[in-house]
Amino acid sequence: MQVLVFGHYGAPLIAFPSGGGQFFDFENNGMIGAVAHLIDAGKLKVYCPEGLDHESWLNQGITPHWRALRHNAYQDYIVKDLVPAIRVDCNSADVKIGVSGCSLGAYHAANFALKFPHIFHYALAMSGRYDIEDICGWSESQEVYFNNPLAYVPNLQGGDLQHVRDNTHIVLVCGQGAYEEKCLRDTHRLADLLVEKGIGHERDIWGHDVEHHWYWWRKQFAHHLHKALA
Repeated sequence: MQVLVFGHYGAPLIAFPSGGGQFFDFENNGMIGAVAHLIDAGKLKVYCPEGLDHESWLNQGITPHWRALRHNAYQDYIVKDLVPAIRVDCNSADVKIGVSGCSLGAYHAANFALKFPHIFHYALAMSGRYDIEDICGWSESQEVYFNNPLAYVPNLQGGDLQHVRDNTHIVLVCGQGAYEEKCLRDTHRLADLLVEKGIGHERDIWGHDVEHHWYWWRKQFAHHLHKALA
């Protein structure tokens, strides 16, 4: 698994590629340049791992259950391999790590923060789809259920819910322009659930001119990270 790392010091952030993308997506599409001032100032380190979407959620040759199992292998890589490597790199055994992404990468960011809030204290999710069954198809599989925020968040309660409340904050950003319709719907659905469950979050809806495009994600990425790290 290949990873690009940007920065010498500062808050660590995992940036997931967009759907089917790869570890160079954020660099090639100007996302790293958009936050270069934070990286150069020692406020931010960005870790860009490979994606596995074509083997998991976007793999139309296997059932939703097996797509979820392939995703769980990716999850194990992030939590058991990449996170420890980041902690070594940051010289901290318990450093809090942020996650971010756009499009399907936003799903990954929100899903990881909701499932592992003790590791990922902050998620910046831009133009995301959060009902994974809309992408992979309906399934009775528990593996799909536990990776579908719009399915499992309504059932969070007790200690599990409090664990999320105490440890993470989720920023949901979406435009209202071209190709954002489904993302806007899912953004509102997830934000409404976070309100209902008392989970810390921000719902940031941009204008009708804001499209599902890297041009706008660069602006959103810089805006919210500047606000978080100022």
